[in-house]
Parts: sequence; C-alpha cells; structure tokens
Amino acid sequence: MRAAIIEQPGSITVGDRPDPSPAPDGVVLKVGACGICGTDLHIADGEFPPSPYPLVPGHEFAGEVVAVGEHAPGGLRVGDRVAVDPSLFCGHCRFCRAGRGNLCANWGAIGDTVDGAFAEYVAAPAVNCYRIPGEMTYRQAAAVEPLSCAVHGVRRVGVRPGERFLLVGAGTMGLLLQQLLQDGGAAVTMVDRNRDRLKIAADLGAVATATDVADLGDERFEAAVDVTGAPPAIEAAFGALQRGGRLLVFGVAADDARVDLSPFRIYNDEITVVGSMAVLNSYGAALDLLASGRVRVDPLLSHALPLGDFPAALDLMRSGAGVKVQVTPGTDN
Repeated sequence: MRAAIIEQPGSITVGDRPDPSPAPDGVVLKVGACGICGTDLHIADGEFPPSPYPLVPGHEFAGEVVAVGEHAPGGLRVGDRVAVDPSLFCGHCRFCRAGRGNLCANWGAIGDTVDGAFAEYVAAPAVNCYRIPGEMTYRQAAAVEPLSCAVHGVRRVGVRPGERFLLVGAGTMGLLLQQLLQDGGAAVTMVDRNRDRLKIAADLGAVATATDVADLGDERFEAAVDVTGAPPAIEAAFGALQRGGRLLVFGVAADDARVDLSPFRIYNDEITVVGSMAVLNSYGAALDLLASGRVRVDPLLSHALPLGDFPAALDLMRSGAGVKVQVTPGTDN
C-alpha cells in the first residue's frame, strides 16, 4: 500500500509499506479521510518522545472496514463505515485501573506510537471502532477524534449556563471548544491573531472577538481556556479571570516551557487551574454531538489533499492557512 512515512525527524516520504493484516481482535480499514493535528507536526520534527521511527502518522481518521479478525468483538462486518478512537491503553497500570486511561503509564495511540492512517489502509482494534451514520461523510467523521478531545476538556473545566468564557486560539480545537461551551450555555469571547478564523468564530456564535487579550480592557471572565500552548497566551488568559475563576490549559506547550502565574492570586482569588490530556471515554459522546448537529464541523474543514501531497499538507498546516487540513487517500490517482 501507499503511505506517508516519517523515516526520521525532518525526513518525510510517500512510499510503499506492507498491507496491514487484522489482529485476531482487530480490523483493517480502507482510509477515507485523516486529519492533520499539531501532534503530527511535533512527530515530524522529532518533538514527540513516545513516537518511534520510521512511523506512518495519522490519528484523526475514518474509513471502511475491509478485513475483520476472527475474534473481533462488536459484530463489525466488511463494508461497515466507522470512525476510530486511536487510544491504546494498557488496561493494567494504576491509572487505567483507576479509570484514567488517558494517563496510562504505557500510553500509546494509532498514528503516534504505531502506524496510523496517512495511508491507504490502517489496522485498529475492533473495540475502538464506532459505526457512523450513512449521511456522515468520512471527512466529517475524521473530526470526531479532535471533538472527543474537546469534550474531555469541557468536562475537565466545567461549564454553567450564563458563564462568560474566554477562549484563546481559534484553530480547530478552539472552534470545537467554543461550540461545546455554547451548547452548555456559556457566552464565549474568542481571541486569535487570524481574522479569518475570528470570522468563523463569530459565525458560530461568539459574542465578541479580538486579536489580543489586551484589547478586551478590564473585562473579566468566569473561566478561560488556552488552546495555543504559548506561555504568553496562558499568562494573558490567567490575567483575564475574575476572582474564583477557572483556567483550562488545553493547548500543548513544549516540555520545557514555563509560565509566570501568581501563586498568591491562585490562593487569594481561589483560582482553579486544570489540564486536559487527549481522549477519555468521550469518543462516543463526540460522535453523537456531531451526528445530532449540535456541533458543526463543515465550517472548519478547509482543505482536503491526496495522500501523495502529504508533505504539502504538513506545510499548509504549518502556515496557518485555513483551519482543518485533511488527507483523503482515496482521491489519489
């Protein structure tokens, strides 16, 4: 099969790999669509320590079942259309046994630690597969994975009707978080330097937009979410909280990044700071939200490129053009 291969950091090719076979409890999919995530850029640059090389990346995906292992659970059949939770938890470490598999001591994920879906075919555990409605396209279904991360994030920070939320970062994740928070009754103010993305945020219902937190003046919020991972943005979001506020650090910062937050203010104003790591029992809920129309992803799906253009797709993602860049292997000649 054809696949995008990161041979080593900085070296990316589109070439041939052996066709995958299903594990006894697994399936093989013909990939319909796979989204590019910031994690894929980190893997390409050698900045994601769990990833081995060479590796076929790609963890936001959906496709058609073309092979089923003899002991695969769930009654999946050849021809079923599915979206896939890429999480690979060990099930036996202290975190898994406590119901916190996203913190698994032996954490893995399809496309991050084993070959993923920037390929014509990909193997996956059957239990990770979710059938999708007939009217849902593969491009839409590939957005379930980032939406499931956003669902977990909203569960971590909490939302109450009428609350004012500040969101910093209007990329794919920010725009998904915005819709979830609004669905919970929050009024969302979005900050981003990209005016095209701010227009999307406004179209999706943001009560206000700005290109810098400083432009909001003295306005204060019950809660804030940083979706950038940039220390100055995290500090600005923290500074915009009212007393008793909550800060969700959702964006992925560099491992050695540091922020300057006042511990006195955290104490005196009873500020809560929480993080959110990937997916945790949120994939099914994300699929339901998308299928019901409560969350819209079509305004976010800006680019679809064939598999052969994977290096160009990465460059497009780096440039900040559009919002969600996806690869659709079935469109290759």
